[in-house]
Amino acid sequence: MAEWEYAASLGRLRSEEEQLEQLRQERGAYERELSERSSRPTALAELHLLQDYISFLDDRIRQQRQGVRAAEEHVQQRQVFLTDKMVDEKVWQNARSKSLQKYRQEALIREQNELDEIALRRASARR
Repeated sequence: MAEWEYAASLGRLRSEEEQLEQLRQERGAYERELSERSSRPTALAELHLLQDYISFLDDRIRQQRQGVRAAEEHVQQRQVFLTDKMVDEKVWQNARSKSLQKYRQEALIREQNELDEIALRRASARR
């Protein structure tokens, strides 16, 4: 479960980063378009429209950066949670292994005691 949550948070982070990169690329394209149009005769309204859209993209980029930061924090939280779960799992496995080893040792002792008792009875019966 913790592994799935960690993997899901990594997927979300990757998605947020991809969206941020797309916004940056789109902003770069519009910035180049604005630069090209401003170097040739263009209506001022078109230049304002491009500049307004670039400002809109700047706002979206800021929001997306916040989304990336939130996703990074979530990944870190999931990583800590996963690490804790892995430690718990290791402790549990060690305890289980020790318990199994103790059970087997006790079973061997019981079996040996039973065999000793059987041998003692046979020896007593032969006399």
